[in-house]
Amino acid sequence: MGKTDGSIKKELKLVPLLITLAVGVIIWFIPPPEGLDPKAWQLFAIFVATITGLIVKPLPMGAIAIMGITACALTNTLTIGQALSGFSNTTIWLIVVAFFISRGFIKTGLGARIAYLFVNKFGKKTLGLSYALLASDLVLAPAIPSNTARGGGIVYPILRSLAAAYGSNPGDGTERKIGAFLAKTAFQGTNITSAMFMTAMAANPLVITLAADVAGVEITWTGWMIAALVPGLVTLIVVPYFIYKIYPPEIKETPNASKIAAEKLEEMGALKQSEKLMLLVFVLILSLWILGSNLGINATTTALIGLSVLLLTSVLSWEDVKKETGAWDTLCWFAALVMMASFLNSLGMIPWFSETMASVVGGMSWLTAFVILALVYYYSHYFFASNTAHVSAMYAAFLAVMIAAGAPAMLAALVLAFFSSLFSSTTHYGTGPAPVFFGSGYVTQGEWWRIGFFVSLVHIVIWVFIGGAWWKVLGLW
Repeated sequence: MGKTDGSIKKELKLVPLLITLAVGVIIWFIPPPEGLDPKAWQLFAIFVATITGLIVKPLPMGAIAIMGITACALTNTLTIGQALSGFSNTTIWLIVVAFFISRGFIKTGLGARIAYLFVNKFGKKTLGLSYALLASDLVLAPAIPSNTARGGGIVYPILRSLAAAYGSNPGDGTERKIGAFLAKTAFQGTNITSAMFMTAMAANPLVITLAADVAGVEITWTGWMIAALVPGLVTLIVVPYFIYKIYPPEIKETPNASKIAAEKLEEMGALKQSEKLMLLVFVLILSLWILGSNLGINATTTALIGLSVLLLTSVLSWEDVKKETGAWDTLCWFAALVMMASFLNSLGMIPWFSETMASVVGGMSWLTAFVILALVYYYSHYFFASNTAHVSAMYAAFLAVMIAAGAPAMLAALVLAFFSSLFSSTTHYGTGPAPVFFGSGYVTQGEWWRIGFFVSLVHIVIWVFIGGAWWKVLGLW
């Protein structure tokens, strides 16, 4: 009994819970602005309380989301059908099914094999080794929507073993030999690849849904990829070299890394049947995501096709699907946040906010307002411990204000979408992989924040100027 009570106390944090409830209650009893539907204000109170819960975390994200859905129905702010409507959103199921597919990369070992192949090919120098880790992340990103699973589950273990092989271990003064540099570059690489594909980070499909609901902007899988391609590749090339210059490793040559990778590949042997099937499914879903719009095949349908093939061929079992807790957790919080954001828009809350804020930036050119709002959106991530919480709280509102200020809708939607991954560069708590890489102990908090801030400047320069030129070519503005 004592153990059960202790588990409950560990799961439930009383002070954060009281903070979450207090925020919602205070906003609830503030009179709504004149002309605004009272139900919109009530939903806003529940929404803010839910976001507060995601930040202070009195309970896991999925539990907070369920409480938010319950509050919507219990207070008659929405009907129970409306409160549960988020579960029917096709974009939500795209990311959930992609989680299941990503399990195949880890279960079969194909993800690790891909990483070792890059290390074997390009890992003779420390800088080349960092590019090898980023290249493997880039290849896996389209089909692994959990950047934590991708960075922490596939890239990090390989990084850790390579660093140890060169006598670079946390806590014994050897961190700067190679481990600190690899940890920092691999983490930053995960943020970049997360920005490059709709299916590379769990909050990206939330962005897609919000852009469609708030501004009627339909971003396709291919459209996202093409828009991010040039600035993304440039950033992947520049950032490791930049970190190499401002935070250089002591060991510059790593000839043994290729040898270690070759030995690992030899241990793994030839491609197993399950790996071959996983590779075929990966090529299939990637092809259909790129060409599906021309064939009339929805992106979510493509993901379901991929999962069905993996189940039919026994690459994945139904037990594997049931045990993928990250997917089911994502389904709960995603459904709740999409539902609330959608009804905040239809009940008039977001249009009211955009009109109010548009008057504030009304005297500026759309370009000036656009840049200021984008920078505020980026650097406000210092206050968030989750990409999802940040996107949920600010994306729709900032997009609405940008468009109201005169910015092209697609340009605004995409820039905020890309920044929704890139802003994780700043802190050691701002996204799922951050605690994994920072928690390794290779980089001090001060160095992590210092390098993260400078990398954020590199991101902004590349994505605003090179990205801006590329988007001009694409006709986005």
